[in-house]
Amino acid sequence: MATESRGRKLSIHVVTWNVASEAPPADPDDLLQLNNQNLNLDMYVIGLQEMNCGIMSLLCDTAFEDPWSSFFMDVLSPLSFVKVSYVRMQGLLLLVFAKYQHLPFIQILSTKSTPTGLFGYWGNKGGVNICLKLYSYYVSIINCHLPPHMANNDQRLEHFDRILEMQSFEGLDIPNILDHDLILWFGDMNFRIEDFGLHFVQESIKHQCYRDLWQKDQLSTAKRCDSLLREFQEGPLLFPPTYKFDKNSNNYDTSEKKRKPAWTDRILWRLKRQPSTGSNTLRLPDPHFSLSLKSYVSHMMYTISDHKPVTGTFDLELKPLVSVPLITLAPEGLWTVEDMLISYSFTQDFISSFWDWIGLYKVGFRHINDYVSYVWVRDNEVSFSNGLNQVYINIGDIPETEDQFLLCYYSNNLRSVVGISSPFKLQRHTFLEQDPLGEAQPQI
Repeated sequence: MATESRGRKLSIHVVTWNVASEAPPADPDDLLQLNNQNLNLDMYVIGLQEMNCGIMSLLCDTAFEDPWSSFFMDVLSPLSFVKVSYVRMQGLLLLVFAKYQHLPFIQILSTKSTPTGLFGYWGNKGGVNICLKLYSYYVSIINCHLPPHMANNDQRLEHFDRILEMQSFEGLDIPNILDHDLILWFGDMNFRIEDFGLHFVQESIKHQCYRDLWQKDQLSTAKRCDSLLREFQEGPLLFPPTYKFDKNSNNYDTSEKKRKPAWTDRILWRLKRQPSTGSNTLRLPDPHFSLSLKSYVSHMMYTISDHKPVTGTFDLELKPLVSVPLITLAPEGLWTVEDMLISYSFTQDFISSFWDWIGLYKVGFRHINDYVSYVWVRDNEVSFSNGLNQVYINIGDIPETEDQFLLCYYSNNLRSVVGISSPFKLQRHTFLEQDPLGEAQPQI
């Protein structure tokens, strides 16, 4: 497939939050940076821990959308973000949203859950992963919840390694996770601040003197000793420790236990290293694929949980390995009063399936199943020649509206959207009628 010489920059906003079984907040603007006029985001990656996972809650969430997913879709879909993928394991939830223009260049390869609680059988702790190709680069996203308590640091590191080892893709044409171009890893990692007493930590926070606390942060210490962990980068901790707070306040724990504050909620990333040419050669990231951190902050205004949410905003600069979508499609007009004709073509290396379908969506749709009508591409085919295909889709049940619509082609083999049309309006007063020579002509 053709490559594109011009680079592209994608802005990605990552959210991690232990929500302590609470419902979504009333105002998401600060969390999602919706009021930041200088941001032009392309993707949201959202990881939650400790969602309500009681039996009744899980049953309801299985039958309907969970309240947090609905909350984020309600906010983001009017801004042209579509839920691309998600994975849930008990209280862990991972969501990926993207502007709809990027959908043909995002392929979901795998979703995976790795429980580490109760000897690896219980999902109250562990990690969830979404593996995808972004403009043909491999990206793995992991949301985790590691064991708590000061004394369990070795167990935390063991679970970190186990989650990484379990990200295997047997039977799939996917490289080892350490060969992926980017790993985003975040969550409630539960690392604590060692040695210093409660009073010293509180005074350091009060005076924003974090340097001494960094030195005793368990994750920072572990990275100095572990070569693989050291490959994961993190921004500077210039915000107060995000745990543990009294709920509905900004006061650190005042209960009898008086837990010592800690940076439990973290965002890490790792770029693939290029093969070295010699034993003394430094292995550098791919020059055509780079990630830069623009913001790494906590959000003190949210008080529903005993954790504060942490967000990281990144610029991903890449040279796309694909420049055109696999499918190009567009509406042609009305075939009959109730049917719209669609033309589409595909690239030479695209392998179609009998189970491929085209969906008709309102602009602002929430996810790929949020269509207003659809058609199996092989069912309503009306012509096929020289790589151009035409099918018709029923629009008879769609009321008159001034809304704009989109067409998306979904590939069953690739389990992803591979083509998307430009926005358009349904023109009810126009339809196509066969002329005596058999050619379709527009009629008013």
